[in-house]
Amino acid sequence: MTIKEETPITMAEVVSLAGDPEKGNAIKKFIKGFNKMSVEKAKELKEELKSLDLIKLKDLHIVKIVDFMPADASELGKILVDVSLDEGEVNKVLEVVKKY
Repeated sequence: MTIKEETPITMAEVVSLAGDPEKGNAIKKFIKGFNKMSVEKAKELKEELKSLDLIKLKDLHIVKIVDFMPADASELGKILVDVSLDEGEVNKVLEVVKKY
């Protein structure tokens, strides 16, 4: 098997894609313990974060922001260990997250 493309997805999206066999149900049950929002809200938040047009934020970063919903700059910093955002960029991200 060869991986042709890799696309990060949120935990909410994983639940919607898990299917209905036994393994799918086990995955859904596990992820629902961590998941904080519906698929629709997760996709909406993801798109709103993308619309900020912050060059430093990659899809992987955006997905992790949606999954963990940081409440302040220090929590956001723990998610974005390989990216340094300035104060204005951090505030923009946190303002969007607080809406959800």
